[in-house]
Order: sequence, then structure tokens, then C-alpha cells
Amino acid sequence: MPAAADVVVIGAGQAGLSAAYHLRRRGLIPATAVVTTTSDGDRPPSGTYVVLDGEAGPGGAWRHRWRTLRMATVNKVHDLPGRELPEVDPCAPSREVVPEYYADYERELDLPILRPVHVHRVTRADADPRGPLLIETDRGQVSARAIINATGTWTKPFWPIYPGQETFAGRQLHTADYVSAQEFAGRHVIVVGGGISAVQLLEEISHVAGTTWVTRREPIWREDEFDPDAGRRAVALVEDRVRQGLPPRSVVSVTGLIRTPTLRAAAERGVMERRPMFAEITPTGVRWADGTEQRADVILWATGFRSQLDHLAPLHLRGHGGGIAMDGTRVAAEPRVHLVGYGPSASTIGANRAGREAVTGVLAHLGG
Repeated sequence: MPAAADVVVIGAGQAGLSAAYHLRRRGLIPATAVVTTTSDGDRPPSGTYVVLDGEAGPGGAWRHRWRTLRMATVNKVHDLPGRELPEVDPCAPSREVVPEYYADYERELDLPILRPVHVHRVTRADADPRGPLLIETDRGQVSARAIINATGTWTKPFWPIYPGQETFAGRQLHTADYVSAQEFAGRHVIVVGGGISAVQLLEEISHVAGTTWVTRREPIWREDEFDPDAGRRAVALVEDRVRQGLPPRSVVSVTGLIRTPTLRAAAERGVMERRPMFAEITPTGVRWADGTEQRADVILWATGFRSQLDHLAPLHLRGHGGGIAMDGTRVAAEPRVHLVGYGPSASTIGANRAGREAVTGVLAHLGG
């Protein structure tokens, strides 16, 4: 573990790898193998960088996706900068294909990624606004002049709280815990959530179990393929929220869900009949405000994730709106910190662009 680096990237998913790629392209050298002088006796002007990743191997959150999530059913995985995703079997599990792609990428570019390294907290060394930031990890401390945070959301699943939740005698789990529909065979599962994962898992589970679909509001459905213009408008809306310091919404909450042939077939089977949110959870199921009940063995909370930024809490970046005011990828109140994979860049294509933007901003702040 290096004692110091000019730039520390935290996280090695799509956003973190994109940032590492652009740092390398801009001439920074690994802090893990620093050349202190050139052949002329001068220190190289490029600066140093290192990537700290909490996973045991390459792949980021893709390492933990459920096995039945195939390449044909995931949202599009965009290429990492400088290297195309090879042609793959559409039936192959994404949790195998994407980590292998990331591993090849890291190896070919010889990126300085240290893992597993768990970052506990980031603090300011002193009151100097251009002074170093101190990154405390389970493998020691690293001093950085700037940080590009790319820790994503997978490690922070969002669990809503409802009356009676603690009394439920069945099983409750989150999307992050899902393995296979077969573990619910012959049971009744209540799927809560209105996003892509919710409808995918609802359809999958419905083949082996009884299901009830519950959401706070009816999703926006699209019958056509994804409209790039709609995607750009959605990203702009999310950007506006984070610029104001509000918690970001997901892009899909604005663009809507595509009614795929698989989901249309599920609708014909009656699976996609959505019910509003229940009022309370009982020991044997859930109850709505009108008194109707649904017995259930399992409640699957497909309720999304929040940005994993707990380690940045000592910097007090959040404002009164509950979010972090952003200027592009830069934290408006802390120019030494850039967030990628946050808000509008929480997608594989957004992460690529954010990585490039963050590196440009970091280098401008560092003066080169």
C-alpha cells in the first residue's frame, strides 16, 4: 500500500476503471511503483495514482448479480474506454461475462488496482483547502491530493420500513440477496418495487411460485425500444437534481420500462397486475388500508439501492436537501472530491463519460 498518491480512485467497477484509464492516458503513473527520478535526474511531472477496490476480484457489483441474469436480459453493458466488449453468448450469466471482461481490461492496461482494500473513512488532514485528504483503510492510511469516488450502490440496498415488518413469520430479502427463483418454488412471493429488477424477478419467480406485485405507483411503460433522446432528457433531469443538492433519482424512473416480449407474455398470464402499496405487514402476509389481505411466505424488496458514500461522511458533503450539491462530477463544496457512478452517471455509459470528466477536473485542480 503506498503512503501517498496524487489521485486515489475508490472502487473498480465501470466508473472506477474508466477513471483509471483516463488517468493513465493523461500520463499519471502508478503510486505502487513510483519512479522518483528520470534519467536526467528530475522528478517526472505526471503525478501518481492508485485504485483501491473492496472486492476480492475484478467485476465490481457484477460479481454478485443473480445467476439467471443473462447477457440478453441485462441493461446494455457499454464498452470500457479503449476496449470493446467481445461478442458473447446472450445466454451466458452476466456475473461471469462482465467480471472476465473487467479482468482482461485491468490486465491489458496494467492498472494499479489494490484489492481487497476496504475504505473506512476519508478526512481532511488540516484546514488548508488544497491540503491532502487522508484515506483510512483496513490496510493502512493513504494520503491523496484528490479523490475520485466510484463506490457505486450495490453494497447499500434500500429497505423501506412498514408497520408490522418485524412480525412477519416468513422470509424477507432484498434484490441484493436474491439467488434463484427455485428457492421459492411452491410458495407465495410478494415482490415490492417498480424498477427493472423488480419486473424481471417477478416474471422469473412467477414460473415456480404464486406472486403478488406491489408498487407505490404505476411504472411508466414504453412499447418501443429505448429512445436516446428520452435518455438524455432523463439524465438532464437527474443532473439538475444533484446540482441543487437533492438526492438523485434513477434514470429509469424518468425514462420508464420497456415492455419486452417476455413481460408482455407475463402480462397475458396475469402476472403483471400491479397492486398499490399495502398499509401494514402481518405475521402471515400483508394488509391493505381497505382491510383486504394477502397471505405470503416471502417478501422480496426490489426497492433499489442508495449511493455508498458512508466513508465520506467525515467530510460533511451532504446539504440540507439530503443530497450532495454537484458541479458535474465535482462536489461543489469540496473540489478535491469527484463522484462518478453517482446520480446521472449511475449507468455503464454514464460512468464512462463521468470517468473522463472527473480526471479532467482533478487534473485542473492539481494544476496540470
